[in-house]
Amino acid sequence: MTGEFERRHGFPPGTNEVRPANRDDRAAARELAQVSLIPADLVTFYDSIGDVTWADVGNGYFLEAASDVLRRLQEYGVVDVGADQKVHGLVIGSNGGGLSYVAGPDGSVHRTRAASLEEPEFDKVANDLRQFLELLERSLARFVTDGEPGSL
Repeated sequence: MTGEFERRHGFPPGTNEVRPANRDDRAAARELAQVSLIPADLVTFYDSIGDVTWADVGNGYFLEAASDVLRRLQEYGVVDVGADQKVHGLVIGSNGGGLSYVAGPDGSVHRTRAASLEEPEFDKVANDLRQFLELLERSLARFVTDGEPGSL
């Protein structure tokens, strides 16, 4: 399988895993829960899942650990999401091609249109975390089936 992957994609396979949350992840999730703008389902997610790394699905799909989300929040603050730019969200991951995923306080997930968070423009990709995770799952299934990661 490794040789086939490398022949098909031009590079060796990387890490692909859904890492269960450990004690530090759960502590970071509890600290994030103190931030009023974090959706409840994201706190629940981080209570079970440490992070998601699918380095070999297209450019990759990455959902950051709660500690990384918290660190980014502390260092850079919230990201303004929405047409009026008055809705604040948290960067929770990326697609490996430079685009970031941001969770809004209502649970919706948005993707940046460009690699920069300086003056980002967003597209809503899911109404909530569950729908976003289902889209990720479909992207993985499609990639396994035909080598195409989809457009998430």
